[in-house]
Amino acid sequence: MPGGVLNPDKLRQNKDAVAFTSAFLDEGKPVAAICHGPQLLIETGLIRGRRLTSYPSLQTDLKNAGANWVDEEVVVDQGLVTSRRPADLDAFNRKVIEEIGEGVHHGA
Repeated sequence: MPGGVLNPDKLRQNKDAVAFTSAFLDEGKPVAAICHGPQLLIETGLIRGRRLTSYPSLQTDLKNAGANWVDEEVVVDQGLVTSRRPADLDAFNRKVIEEIGEGVHHGA
């Protein structure tokens, strides 16, 4: 999921984008979100108990959605890869490639 402010805000209002993301999370497929991208994750209702990060201004929203928010460069939780900001892109990209290589994650 893209970062920035505008793109995630538009995507979280798009029912098809929310359904697509929900299906990937349900099936344990790799999902990656950086910066404000996790706003779309909130809309899925599937991040309760998941460990993730985001741009710092989203931490309250993610915590309110039941996520375990941490301030780290990159966080991986069963195929869900999240990062905070563009400065984290190198670590984010490495983990995304690694998770895609691992494929589907089963179990919570």
